[in-house]
Amino acid sequence: MVQKFQQYSNWRSDVVSALERYRTWLASADLSDAASEQRFSRLLARLADDKLSIAFVAEFSRGKSELINAIFFADYGQRILPSSAGRTTMCPTELLYDETFPPSIRLLPIETREQAQSTSDFKEQSQAWTVLPLDISSTEGMLEAFKQVSLTKRVSVDEAKRYGLYDESDPDVVLTLGQDGLVEISQWRHAIVNFPHPLLKQGLVIIDTPGLNAIGTEPELTLNLIPNAHAVLFILAADTGVTKSDIDVWRDHINAGAGRMVVLNKIDSMWDELRTPAEIDAQIERQVVGVAQTLQLAPNQVFPISAQKGLVGKVNHDAELLAKSRLPALENALSNELIPGKQDIIRTQLSSDIGELTTTKQALLAARSRNVVEQLMELKSLRGKNQNIIEHMMKRVELEKKEFDNSLLKLQGTRAVFTRLSTELFTSLGMDILKAEARKTRDAMDKSKFSSGLRQAVKDFFEHVRGNLNASARKTEEITSMMTVMYRKFSTEHGLALSTPMPFSLDKYMKEIEMIEGLYHKQFGAATILTTPQVVMMTKFFDSIASRVKQSFLQANRDVEAWLKVVMAPLEAQIWEHRSQLKKRKQAIERIHLATDSLEEKVESLEQMQAELDAQKKKLLALEDELHSAFSAELTVLKAAA
Repeated sequence: MVQKFQQYSNWRSDVVSALERYRTWLASADLSDAASEQRFSRLLARLADDKLSIAFVAEFSRGKSELINAIFFADYGQRILPSSAGRTTMCPTELLYDETFPPSIRLLPIETREQAQSTSDFKEQSQAWTVLPLDISSTEGMLEAFKQVSLTKRVSVDEAKRYGLYDESDPDVVLTLGQDGLVEISQWRHAIVNFPHPLLKQGLVIIDTPGLNAIGTEPELTLNLIPNAHAVLFILAADTGVTKSDIDVWRDHINAGAGRMVVLNKIDSMWDELRTPAEIDAQIERQVVGVAQTLQLAPNQVFPISAQKGLVGKVNHDAELLAKSRLPALENALSNELIPGKQDIIRTQLSSDIGELTTTKQALLAARSRNVVEQLMELKSLRGKNQNIIEHMMKRVELEKKEFDNSLLKLQGTRAVFTRLSTELFTSLGMDILKAEARKTRDAMDKSKFSSGLRQAVKDFFEHVRGNLNASARKTEEITSMMTVMYRKFSTEHGLALSTPMPFSLDKYMKEIEMIEGLYHKQFGAATILTTPQVVMMTKFFDSIASRVKQSFLQANRDVEAWLKVVMAPLEAQIWEHRSQLKKRKQAIERIHLATDSLEEKVESLEQMQAELDAQKKKLLALEDELHSAFSAELTVLKAAA
C-alpha cells in the first residue's frame, strides 16, 4: 500500500508540475489575468490539501486497533496503538500529519460535551485542547503517549447525563453503573494524533472509532467522520459473527457502497490442528457467505483475516504466517480499489476548472491571431492606394472603435446589475443569517418540553436553510442568463470568439443538506416519546448539524465568490484584447497616412507577429497536451500495477 500511495503522490506531483509550467508560460506570453491566477491557486490548493481518509468501525474487542497496527505500523516492530482485551480506544481518534504542528497528541476533554459546540467547532479553538508532545524517536514513548486514548474516568450519573452518555432506558448502559454509584466514561471526547508516518505525510488520514455505542452518542462520527470517509472498514469477529448491534450500525451509518468493506477478523480462532487446512478454509468460507448474506453484500466484499497473526508475521518477517493471516488480500483490495477511486474523485473535481482554463486561453490567443490577420489584410489592401482611401479606412476604424466604446458603456450598466445580484446572492447565502437561524433553533429546542417541539424546531431550521439555498440558486440563474445575453451580444456585434459563460450550480449543497437532514431523522425519527438523555443527545446532535451546515455554506460562499470572479473573465479578457487591437490598427494606419512608417515595414512586422503567434499556438497546445497527459496518465499505471 505504501508503494501505491507513493504512485498516487507522484501523480499529484506531476499534475502540479504541469500546472506550474502552464501557468508560468501563460504569464510570459501575456495571456494571464487575475481570474486565471485565482483558478490556478484553487487548483493547486486542492491538490495540496488532498486527503484520503479510512475509518475503522467495530464493536469493542473486535481487533480494530490491532488491524490498524498490522496494516500501517508493523515497521515499528511492535504495537503503536494500544491493543488488548476489552476496550482500548475510548474516544474517536484521528491519525494524520500536519507539518505546521510538531508531532503531538491533541486531546479534547470530555467536559466540552456540556457546551453547545461540536467537535468541528472546537478544532478552531486551540486553547480547548490538551496537547502532549509525541517523541517519535522512542517507540516506547509513542506507545505510552497513545495510551491516552484509552483513559477513562468515573463520574456521577447526573454528570454522565449532562454529557449525553447515560440513558437509564438502555439496559446495556445501566450495567456500567458501579456499586459506588459512579459510571465509567472516556476521559477525552476526541483525539488528534499528528504523526509523521510516511503514508500520513502523503495525505492519508486514519480514523479509529470507539465501540458501536459511540456512533450513536458522538455526533462527529455520525455526521462527519464516517459519512465523509473514502473507505470504511467494518470489523466483525469470526467467533461471534454479526450481532444485532452490528446490523443496526451497518444499516444506519455505513451501508454498502464505494470503499465500504467488511473485515471478518480473528480467523485464527478457527485454526484447529485436528482439522485439515481444507476443512478450516471451508468453515471460514461458510462464515464469509453467512456474513455477506446478512449484510446484503457480495462475498468478495468480506475479507477474512487475522490481524494479530498478520502483525506477528510482519514483525517477525514470517512470510508463511503472514500469508496464512490473509492480511495481504485486504491490503491489496485497499490499495487497488481505494487509491484509483480517490484519483478519479480528484480528477473529476479538477477537470472542469482545467477545461475552462484551457478553453479560455485558446480563445484569447485565437482572437489575438485573428486580429493580426485582419490587420495584415487591411494593410495589404492599401498597397498602391491613395491618401483618400487611407483616410477613409482611418475613419472606418475610428467608427468601429466608437461603436465598441458604446457597447462598453452598456456593459457598465450590466456590471451594476451584476453587482446588485451578487449582493442579493450573498445576502441569502450569508453566514450571519445561518448563524442567527441556528441560534433561534437551539433556543427553541432548549425551551421545548416535548418531543414534537424539538422535531419541529429542527424541521423549521432545515426548511429555512433550503429556502436560502433556493433563493441563492435563483440569483445564480439570473446572473448566468444576463451574462449569456452579454456574451452573445459581443460575439455577434464585434466578432469576439466567446462561448457561453461558465455555468454554476448549488445542487451539490442542496444534496448535502438533504443528506445531513436524513442522518438526523434516521437517528431520532423512530421514537415518538424521547427520554431526558435522548433529548440531551438530540440537542448535541443539532449542535453538530449546525456546524456541518455552516461548513457547507462556508464552502458554498467560497465557490460562489470564485465563480463570480471568473464568470466575466473570458468576456473581459477578449474586450481588453479587442480594444488593444483596435488601437493598434488605428495607430498603424495613421502612421502610414502621415508617411512616418513604411507600409511594407508594417506588413513585415505584422507577418513576423503572425509567425510568433503561430509558434505560441503550438506551444500552448503542447503544454495543454502535457497537462492532460499528467492529469490522466497515472490511472492506467496504477491499474496495471494492481
